This record gives sequence, structure tokens and C-alpha cells, in this order.
Amino acid sequence: MEKTWRWFGKKDKITLPMLRQIGVEGIVTALHDIPNGEIWSSEAILDLKQYIEAAGLHWSVVESLPVSEAIKYAGKERERLIENYKISLANLGKAGIKTVCYNFMPVIDWARTDLNHPLEDGSSSLFFDKIRFAYFDCCILKREGAENDYTDDEMRRVRQLDQVITEKEKDILIDTIIVKTQGFVNGNIKEGDQNPVAIFKRLLALYKGIDKEMLLSNMQYFLEQIMPVCEEYGVNMCVHPDDPPWPLFGLPRIVTGKEDIRRILQAVDNPHNGLTFCAGSLSAGVHNNVLQLAEEFASRTRFVHLRSTHVFDNGDFIEASHLGGRGHLIELVRIFEKKNPGLPMRVDHGRLMLDDKDKDYNPGYSFLGRMFALAQMDGVIATVKDELQRNRI
Repeated sequence: MEKTWRWFGKKDKITLPMLRQIGVEGIVTALHDIPNGEIWSSEAILDLKQYIEAAGLHWSVVESLPVSEAIKYAGKERERLIENYKISLANLGKAGIKTVCYNFMPVIDWARTDLNHPLEDGSSSLFFDKIRFAYFDCCILKREGAENDYTDDEMRRVRQLDQVITEKEKDILIDTIIVKTQGFVNGNIKEGDQNPVAIFKRLLALYKGIDKEMLLSNMQYFLEQIMPVCEEYGVNMCVHPDDPPWPLFGLPRIVTGKEDIRRILQAVDNPHNGLTFCAGSLSAGVHNNVLQLAEEFASRTRFVHLRSTHVFDNGDFIEASHLGGRGHLIELVRIFEKKNPGLPMRVDHGRLMLDDKDKDYNPGYSFLGRMFALAQMDGVIATVKDELQRNRI
């Protein structure tokens, strides 16, 4: 597997020389300064590509070329936005950048309720608390009909939380769910926006009447439109699973597990329509057997995110050690090295540890925490390669 690292461009405090020193081979990045829906010019792509290469690395994967909301809900700007997307894909392909990780999650990308959940060893990790999420949905967002998405027991606990939660905790919850984890990912809401809850409500309203079948249809249409460009320039699209893999805020989620992935790959049965296998996202759903999914979809996987989760009995989950949890990353590496060797992989959502706590890194994207995880996975990959080599002799 190729060891890659998600890097947030020239402004990232984690520099390319730092990454070179810790054994990173490929860079996963995007043109983060270009607003969603606008064209990535050849000039801008080549400038960043040459900057990366000057540091002795190469641009391995685009994560991501964002799919604008109007494409997802089939708004009036859809055709123009798809044309822009096709031009950007062509420009990437002509520059020799052939792998594009993207998602089709409406409005909100990955969701957590705590960005600094303390662990026993003094480090911290990302955490999803089902009741605090429900509280945000029902009592802060006050989404119409939200209560129907939760059990009676969950709503009882939401009401109990409402009696003790502080205004500061409410502000932190807003910042965590719809600002800090979204601004650097898809730009729908960003740091400094006034009244983010109101902005979020307006975004949700765009999907009124959009159910799972309609969203799937819109995704199929998008893929059918861009596949000719992908074929011409050899670009692989690889969809990222939903995180967490179930509906949020009444929005449909369409990449949640085996049946969804199978349906998407069959609907546009083209080798350039592939999968980003994110073990962390998939393992957060107890309905998913990560190893079985890897066995089935290895041939259509174009990029791998190596992280893992631990799911509690009540449905809460936490980012687990890269050597533990439901992701089973050691065996996962064995599967991919046997069935589709050489895939780019990146470790994901490293814990916050040591003096990373004092640095303003994007949530889940600390330096030392990811470096620790990369070292663990580097050892796993080396061990698996040695096993396979000895078995051939």
C-alpha cells in the first residue's frame, strides 16, 4: 500500500518536509481555496502539483473535488455545476492526477459530538454521543418531526439532558456538529459565520421532499454524466461511505453498507466508478461486517482510509486504536494486499496527543496522533508484505 497523508495545502501548519521525514509517500489534498462548484484550472492544479513534487512527494489522491449541493438535490444549477465538474476532472487527468475521493452526503459531512473526548492515557479522541446529537437535533435545531427519529427512551434522556446542559455546552455542541467539522471539509458553514444554526436550517430545507431513492437517482445521473470524462483521462472516482452510516437530520444517506455500495457500483457499472473504503465510517455501523465488505468490494476499491471505531451498546461510538476496534485493520490490510495490492491508503482521525493539544489543527487531523497511527500501519503493512512474500517462496 502507498502511504499517503491528507494535507490541507500551502497554509497547513503540517508542512511537506515534515511529512517527508515520517515516511509519507503520497499527498492527499485539494484546491481548498476554490469555492465549491467553480472550475479547478489547469494552472492552479499544476502549481500545487509542482509545489508538492518540489518537496520530493507526489499528489496521489484528490480529496476532495466537492460535489455541490445543487447536484445532490437536482437544483436548477445542476447542469452548469456538472459541466464545471467535468472540466475540473479533465484538468486533473491531464495533469496526471487520477484518483478523486468524493462523497454524496447531503449538507453535512462526518458528524461527531465531542472533538476532545478524554482517554485514560491522557490523549483524546473524536466521539459520537447519540443523546447529545439528538438534543442538538430536537432542542437546538428544533427540526420539525425530529422526535420521531428517536426512541421513547432516547427522548426521555434528551429531556433529562435539557435540565442540566449549560449554555456554554450548547454553544460547543453547535460549533462541533455544524462548524468545526464542516468548514474545512465542504465549506457549507465555516468559522466566523453568524448564526450557523439558521444557515444549517436553510441548507436542510433544500432537501425537502428528497428521499433515498431520489438521492440515489441524482447520484446515478451525476456519475453517468462524468464517466465519459473519467474514461477519456483515466480518472477514478471513489465514493466515500457515509459517516456515520445512517440517516441524520431527516436527510437520506445512500452509502451506508453492503446493499448501498453494491447498488451504486452496479447502477453505473464502470471501473472508473469506484469506492473509497473507509473502515472507520463503515465500522461505526453495527450492521456492517468490515472484512466481508472488503472481500466483496476490493476490486472496485481505489483508495483506503485506515481507521477504526469502537461502538458501545447504546450506539455511541469512539475512534478506536488503529490496532483495535471493529475496523480489524490488520486483517483488512491482508485482504487488500492480496486482492488489490498497491492501493493508496491514509490513516485517518488520529488521536490528539502530547503537544498537538496546543496546536490549531483541523479536528481529527493532528500531526503526532496521525504519525503514531501511520507508524502502526507501516508496521502492519510491512508484516503483511513479508508474509505474502514468504508464502510465494
